Amino acid sequence: MRLIITGSSGQIGTNLALRCLALGHAVLGIDCRPNPWTASVPTIIADLRQSCPISLLCTGASSMGKTWNAADVVVHLAAHAKVHDLVETPRRALENVQMTQHVLDLCRSLQSPIVFASSREIYGDVVRAVSHETEARLDHAASPYAASKIAGEALVQAYSRCYGIPHLVLRLSNVYGRCDNDVERLPRVIPLFMRQIRNGKPVTVFGADKILDFTFIDDCIEGVILGIERLRSGDTHNETINLAYGKGRSLLEVAAIIGRELDRRPSITVLPKRRGEITRYVASLDKARALLGFEPKVSLEEGIRRAIAWQQARMCA
Repeated sequence: MRLIITGSSGQIGTNLALRCLALGHAVLGIDCRPNPWTASVPTIIADLRQSCPISLLCTGASSMGKTWNAADVVVHLAAHAKVHDLVETPRRALENVQMTQHVLDLCRSLQSPIVFASSREIYGDVVRAVSHETEARLDHAASPYAASKIAGEALVQAYSRCYGIPHLVLRLSNVYGRCDNDVERLPRVIPLFMRQIRNGKPVTVFGADKILDFTFIDDCIEGVILGIERLRSGDTHNETINLAYGKGRSLLEVAAIIGRELDRRPSITVLPKRRGEITRYVASLDKARALLGFEPKVSLEEGIRRAIAWQQARMCA
């Protein structure tokens, strides 16, 4: 299988590309920056805020001694992904929409199916026990980032209807694990807490009552690959599916688990949640199980243990 992965230098993109290469698939990444974790992913450096014609693929791939003018599936992961940053700079939400349109235009030119990485943010700040895919609504958008993902999903649906592009929308939730410790560039909560607690620095929890669904990277990648395979075979297409662990945990629990694993007593400052951030999200996995055969395996405790081991190995390398 020939796969194009946008955002291939990010956390999910890197892990997905490496897994697909290990499975024997041909992979071509597109990203605005070189990959900081591996040199094994063939990557075209390009700004997806600009159009992405086939000629870009052909020129970029030929410079690596490859020929690319077709793809079996395009996986679109590239986005400005930090919710609070997009509250502060909402222009970047519009850039997310631009990137999605340009990737869809590429899919239209290649006649390639697309897997679109959406977000649990699309459900908004609506307190419920479990979030089902049908519960997402336009008026639930709590932030410019959420609005950009709603717009992205709408564009994917529109291109599918108008141009016959098969698609899957996967709504991801708080993915953590390997290749996410670039906290200066993108301060994700779990690797940020790991660094602060390891170094004896206080951590700040924005919202003591915030409940989120944390997904270990291996479970996320397994779900995406199942989606790619089902989309490619035609068994599952034109569906919107949650990918998560299916259990809610608080940020205070996260800090406590990290503290136990590092044998540190974390100093925690609790502040109100910030503008645009949601209070509760726990995913329903009914569709993921039924349509993809997806079953997450890694608990938060085990995932944090693995993430700490990965970070420590990187520090000692």
